Amino acid sequence: MTRFEGKVAIITGGAGGIGSATCRRFAAEGARVAVCDRDEAGARKIADEIKTAGGQAEAFACDITDRKAVDAAVKAIESSLGPTSILVNNAGFDIFKPFLKTEMSEWDRLIAINLYGPLNMHHAVLPGMVERRYGRVVNIASDAARVGSTGEAVYAACKSAMLGFTKTLSREHARHGITLNVVCPGPTGTNLFNEFLQGAGNPEKLMESFRRAIPLGRIGAPDDLPGAIAFFASDDAAYCTGQVISVSGGLSMAG
Repeated sequence: MTRFEGKVAIITGGAGGIGSATCRRFAAEGARVAVCDRDEAGARKIADEIKTAGGQAEAFACDITDRKAVDAAVKAIESSLGPTSILVNNAGFDIFKPFLKTEMSEWDRLIAINLYGPLNMHHAVLPGMVERRYGRVVNIASDAARVGSTGEAVYAACKSAMLGFTKTLSREHARHGITLNVVCPGPTGTNLFNEFLQGAGNPEKLMESFRRAIPLGRIGAPDDLPGAIAFFASDDAAYCTGQVISVSGGLSMAG
């Protein structure tokens, strides 16, 4: 498939589990992929793997919490790869603690990465999409935003905010030919999820409880996400905007 032939896709958190899987999928479908991550070495590794496999990708170091760094990265990306057609806001961070045990410094970091970071990316990329009257934005939130999750109060608050933010921008920019949608992963085997497990008193018991609760009987894998993300980013979803889909093995269901 070459749904993204000739299109430039910026993917934040591109060196991580879901991010790297998404970078590979978009490159396989013809996109010129900007692998963006604060971990520059990790981003280069993914970009090199994509190029070895015959795809087009370049690595860009970017701290999404730093607006000047975001502006510089977007300028470098568009200078090197071309105008941005697709933005996938995937970068995220979590701290697994009951709310009353958290501190304001932790709130600040969670909000900076999970809320201000995507706001910075939208604000930097959307003007060009408006000018060109075309764009696809996919925001990666979490089922914690839809149903709550013990020990993730501030993270869930940020991700919930992204749902309302995405729906609002989808209304503001529909007339510009830009769609914005949200993918909400459920429990997925990433480094972040592994940190969550290690913070639990009995990680094996917790994993087993997740397996029993998920109708499809397993924890998600990073490769379970790119299909839904690519759908929203493609012209197959040209008539979808302001929508939220859960990729959770059926752990949460809403009509």
